[in-house]
Amino acid sequence: MLPEVRPYVSTALADQLEHQLDLAPHLEAGQLDVEGIAGVAVVAAAHSDGYAATGHLLGLLAALPAPTAAGEHFWSDLWRSSGTAYLLPVNIKDPVLRSLAGEGTALARQILSAVDEMTPPQRSAAGEVIGQALVESDHLPDLKTQVIGELWLRDLEFTAWRVLHADRRSDDPAGRKVFFDAWTSV
Repeated sequence: MLPEVRPYVSTALADQLEHQLDLAPHLEAGQLDVEGIAGVAVVAAAHSDGYAATGHLLGLLAALPAPTAAGEHFWSDLWRSSGTAYLLPVNIKDPVLRSLAGEGTALARQILSAVDEMTPPQRSAAGEVIGQALVESDHLPDLKTQVIGELWLRDLEFTAWRVLHADRRSDDPAGRKVFFDAWTSV
């Protein structure tokens, strides 16, 4: 027997599949016909920006030292330098695990809260800590740690914004119609 569809897609995507395509959440993948598969592909494509951004967020976090005993020094330095506990592994573990299943909005909100909480000197200090870790792990000794860390933080911040923006644009037929009407009347 084939598995159900819902465990393999995000909650938002599963909800859209259920409402737009009238697919029951317990529907087995083997019960989809060609039209159903095409519908799933269209809905999934509409969510691809959010999935790609969520994957990039996870990739950025994966570039940092792992939250293990070996990486403990990095994470405590990041906490002290940034002045925020939002980025501590214990505080982002659940959103990271949800992101691995395609639900990146909680992680994106957590990241944007962390960045928003930092003062410019804290952001600079956090960038130095992050840059040092990246220089060591990526073997880029000829680049300045502060520059690398700031680029990483900017990328993290922009990517978190992309995750939230993609989620905001999810299924809104009325909004799409208003947008279409506005642009066709210009």
